[in-house]
Amino acid sequence: MSGSDASGGPPCTGLVVVELADDPAGELTGFLLAQMGATVRKLEGPGGAASRSAGPFAGDLADPEASLPYWFYNGNKDSVVADLATPDGRAVFEAELAGADVLLSTLAPRHLRRLALALDELVAARPELIVVSVTPFGLTGAWADYLSSDLVGLAASGLLNMSGYDDHTIPPIRPGGDQGYHVAGTFAHMATLLALVERGRSGRGGLVDVSMHDALAVTCELSNPFWFYPGFVVRRQTCRHAQPVPTQPAHFLCGDGRYVYFALILAEQKPWQALVEWMATLDMALDLSDAAFLDVGHRQANFAYIQNLVECFFLVQDSLSVYHDGQARGLPIGILNAPEDLFDDEHLQARQFFVPVDQPGVGTVRYPGPPYRFSAFPPVARRAAPTLGAAAPTGPAD
Repeated sequence: MSGSDASGGPPCTGLVVVELADDPAGELTGFLLAQMGATVRKLEGPGGAASRSAGPFAGDLADPEASLPYWFYNGNKDSVVADLATPDGRAVFEAELAGADVLLSTLAPRHLRRLALALDELVAARPELIVVSVTPFGLTGAWADYLSSDLVGLAASGLLNMSGYDDHTIPPIRPGGDQGYHVAGTFAHMATLLALVERGRSGRGGLVDVSMHDALAVTCELSNPFWFYPGFVVRRQTCRHAQPVPTQPAHFLCGDGRYVYFALILAEQKPWQALVEWMATLDMALDLSDAAFLDVGHRQANFAYIQNLVECFFLVQDSLSVYHDGQARGLPIGILNAPEDLFDDEHLQARQFFVPVDQPGVGTVRYPGPPYRFSAFPPVARRAAPTLGAAAPTGPAD
């Protein structure tokens, strides 16, 4: 595989990936490669990958073929049954690997030892092979064999302590959506592409060791620079960035019961004047139009008063109108959508973000489309996740 084919197809066309992954970090990595045209051969044990047991399930039936997380992370892949603990399964693995460009593994070091599988030896035997390991704590180090999860990863990295509410008697709150796994998977995807670029230059592959702990430790937003330079510890705050000191609330309730996020900027004249002019259209600017409020110091000294007026201004309007009107005036404002609201989002609809997929036994299911668009090639059509063992094993290597 040398990149995009001559016809201008997806850049990973011709790339063959063997996937040994059963958590969202590794499965997302494989899916991102499949979305770019790679052939991803997912090796699963006789009972299927552990992710097939993850709910929720379609129809609320605990069926390994109905796991919604499995469907999401494993579209566009092939499923091959291979139990690496048995001679036959090992033979399947070796035959699959013989024709592969990339081996993607989420096997922890203790599992690799139990299977007598040495990733560095695989690279030594085939120098052009790229082996990408995505594990909770990496292949080396004191924690290499520790168990983890998305929640453990977020906690150990420091990110969890930044997530929650102004009331610090409430413990930190885990963000939803497997963000820890997604960060690790995104880093692993980028690392795989970099390894492919290097192989295209030198002809050599190598071992790529991706640690979720490492990936999350460098995505702590403002906490790292605040600690490294002035020595401050940031504090979690409701619906806004963690900072060393409390900042003003930024979410406002509207008349329809939904919230908007609005960054009330007092220190800059242009957004301040835009806000006052906007409030005046409903005769709700009151004395904010007075000359005294042109002074930044006066505004800051009267922040609580301004905040109350803005809260009242939003309460008499619906959230969608507030969102569009504020954006039209160049103000930093956004509507707080629930996940189910996105299906009716006019912008996502205009970009045809959700794509229909024929899900065997279920019918048409809408999935999120790729987050990127390329002018050089069309998007790869999304296929449903495979049923267990749907693909025949690759024949023995010559």
